Amino acid sequence: MRFMKTMHKQFAYGRVTGNGGAEPPFFFSTKATKSNIPMHATLRKLFAPILDIFEQGDGPYVYRPSHRKILIAVGALFFILSLISLYFSMIAGGSGAFVPVVVFFVVSLVCLVVGGLGTERAVAKIWGSK
Repeated sequence: MRFMKTMHKQFAYGRVTGNGGAEPPFFFSTKATKSNIPMHATLRKLFAPILDIFEQGDGPYVYRPSHRKILIAVGALFFILSLISLYFSMIAGGSGAFVPVVVFFVVSLVCLVVGGLGTERAVAKIWGSK
């Protein structure tokens, strides 16, 4: 019977800890942080050229969690704007119409990368907080 309880815990919650309790997997855990997720480190390496620009410096900064949420929302809005611009540039057919698409997409990419992967310093720096 004890074996069945252990197997149930292991199946339902992930690995079993040494004290007999079960530890939930990182995606169910309330203690999940960015360092628990393996993809986070890979994405940070991929976008290191963008993140390095905003994570430089040693001075004091002002960071609020709402800044990160607003930055991600602005990035999503710029991405939607780039898709709308792409749609209308395809209708217009001119090659100059793709300039706004590229600009809006680059702005959305920077906002989403810094908001999703950047440190508190990077978010504060993109906001201009000192």
